[in-house]
Amino acid sequence: MYVCLCNGISDRQIREVVDRGAGTLTEVQCYLPVANCCGRCEDTAQEVIEGHIESASRPVAA
Repeated sequence: MYVCLCNGISDRQIREVVDRGAGTLTEVQCYLPVANCCGRCEDTAQEVIEGHIESASRPVAA
């Protein structure tokens, strides 16, 4: 899904940047122009980042 319509940034792109080591919105913004125009997507972008970090830290069921 698109998170940032102004710049065409998807949740997948944000998760890829988090997988490369970004852990905050500010760090993601170093790689992607998300939440730097109108700002409406800032909360959603933050939720994607936090959700992806949380899901990566959960143990996988055997």
